Amino acid sequence: VCSHRGGKKLKHTFKNVVYAEALWDHVTMDDQELGFKAGDVIEVVDATNKEWWWGRIMDSEGWFPASFVRLRVNQDEPIDEYLAHPEEAQTGEEDPASLGLLLGPGLPCKEQMRTNVINEIMSTERDYIKHLKDICEGYIKQCRKRTDMFNEEQLRTIFGNIEDIYRFQRKFLKGLEKKFNKEQPHLSEIGCCFLEHQTDFQIYSEYCNNHPNACVQLSKLMKVNKYVFFFEACRLLQKMIDISLDGFLLTPVQKICKYPLQLAELLKYTNPQHRDYKDVEAALNAMKNVARLINERKRRLENIDKIAQWQSSIEDWEGEDILSRSSDLIFSGELTKLSQPQAKSQQRMFFLFDHQMVYCKKDLLRRDMLYYKGRMDMDHMEVIDMEDGKEKDFNISVKNALKLRSLASDEVHLLCAKKPEQKQRWLRAFADERRQVQHDRETGPIYAQFLFMHESTVLKVCPFHQTLILCLRKTFHDVLNAFCLLMLMFPHE
Repeated sequence: VCSHRGGKKLKHTFKNVVYAEALWDHVTMDDQELGFKAGDVIEVVDATNKEWWWGRIMDSEGWFPASFVRLRVNQDEPIDEYLAHPEEAQTGEEDPASLGLLLGPGLPCKEQMRTNVINEIMSTERDYIKHLKDICEGYIKQCRKRTDMFNEEQLRTIFGNIEDIYRFQRKFLKGLEKKFNKEQPHLSEIGCCFLEHQTDFQIYSEYCNNHPNACVQLSKLMKVNKYVFFFEACRLLQKMIDISLDGFLLTPVQKICKYPLQLAELLKYTNPQHRDYKDVEAALNAMKNVARLINERKRRLENIDKIAQWQSSIEDWEGEDILSRSSDLIFSGELTKLSQPQAKSQQRMFFLFDHQMVYCKKDLLRRDMLYYKGRMDMDHMEVIDMEDGKEKDFNISVKNALKLRSLASDEVHLLCAKKPEQKQRWLRAFADERRQVQHDRETGPIYAQFLFMHESTVLKVCPFHQTLILCLRKTFHDVLNAFCLLMLMFPHE
């Protein structure tokens, strides 16, 4: 077996195989090279040479540039059994002199594979920085010069917070470069960089959630020829590759999704004894968690639109809008309400949001019509599970009841469900509400992010709160940059 490009390949049969996925087309006229298209899956036979690997696709074999592929995640360990039991490689008719070569040419060894993954991470990170720079300097900078074509609101919708992402990624790359071992890449310890900046990655949340709005805005502009010509001129002046602007703007969404994949590969080829192992393992979990939080963020933002529409359907609404404090409907249902001092029994529909609970009365004829009757501040309410029997405060017998007592006043409400299981479901909902409020305190107010991203929608529903929204925009600007969370990848429209 030869480890240099152009050498003759001897065949060995192994139980495990390592696969790579082509990132770009490899077109070749050399019969010793393996041609493929982007997306093709290649069986890697020899990865001992840093620049050129030997691989197989169906019945075709040959050399191909290692930089044209990425290793696939979640494949069987490639060489572990040979590293653990090298003496077994000498059985059969193999020449003992070729024993040492089994750790390389037969299948890629862990150190070489770790080197490849580290190099890919560093290379893609540098390319990504250039990509962000091209967008910021090639497009945004030029757009700001053309005030006759763009206003700041349009630019914020199209490009989101990509300039903030660019500043952060430059800082992140500097950290990676310091931990990168140029002489022996497999010894690099980069896991700590992801852990150090795990909260900084949360700025992707705002970008990912805004991306569908960017696509819509861009689609409208691209129907006008002068914008088509302008964006193409920006691309050519910046000497960017031939991809449309919406393709460039999709890259940050794809990038944040790729980090867990790269870290999974890095962990796979990192020995547990390696100094970087624990940090890489923790970094992988952290970036997966970031992705989950982004998905949850997206769900909450979608719910906010529904909440705004729900409030507009309620008759006789009084007081502040739901979205001024809340962002999620946690539970709803019908309960019998008794409140002091009248202690009059009333059937009401209750809607539990984060921070507050609204109750409404159903119309006697149109049961789908609701009339606003009041709300409770859950931030200052104590929920008490009541036993069936005599209730002292109201001096009545109760069943399936719970009590809401204000911590700031004498306000007391008694709520009764029809069945025990309904009461238990409400108790769980109240507990969920408190947990969600605590989570939002730690990660930032989602309703404020909504106001910045969907201001026009809120103004249509709540025309009397424009001043409130503008104040919130100013108050929460810095908070959002620090706390808004990451990510579900939106489809490219």
